[in-house]
Amino acid sequence: MLTLCISSFIAFLKSAVFVVGYISNDSLFPEPLSSEEEKIYIERYAQGDEVARNVLIERNLRLVAHVCKKYSTANVDHEDLISIGTIGLIKGIKSFDSSKGVRLATYVSRCIENEVLMHLRVVKKLGAEVYLEDTIGSDKDDNTISLQEVIETDERSIEDEVDLKFKIKKLYEKMKEVLIDREKLIIEMRFRFGRSKT
Repeated sequence: MLTLCISSFIAFLKSAVFVVGYISNDSLFPEPLSSEEEKIYIERYAQGDEVARNVLIERNLRLVAHVCKKYSTANVDHEDLISIGTIGLIKGIKSFDSSKGVRLATYVSRCIENEVLMHLRVVKKLGAEVYLEDTIGSDKDDNTISLQEVIETDERSIEDEVDLKFKIKKLYEKMKEVLIDREKLIIEMRFRFGRSKT
């Protein structure tokens, strides 16, 4: 049992080092498949060969790095983009249809690009969001002040609004039961109760 765990851990470490090498150094990416090799592996994968799928993924990692390089910016980590692009590559290989007459590289490069662009849109959207807990400065005693502490609001919670409307309705019902028309008119005018609410 212990031997099995150790051998699994060693296999995991080898694959992790292999992947890190891919990501950190473009020259470590394997060469792309030739057209003939690509066709063979696509056919094998179509027949359910998972090893063929893995070969298609590994041999197109250089393409992922190439596409991601176009979208590298200062605020997005290049390694994150490669990870996201690899997800696009895997989706592209999974959904590729060779009968359409399009080359695999052409198809998956679009899938990689779409995945990266979706990620960049999410990053941009999150970057534009402001949270109430965000620190906006400090007071005269050098205590940090959050946006929530600065915003003053008179808005009631939904529960309070519902409760207030219920009480107003009850009040009008009681006024109809207890007061004569003249008394009701005086109270409405005095407290600016609208006749439309009755």
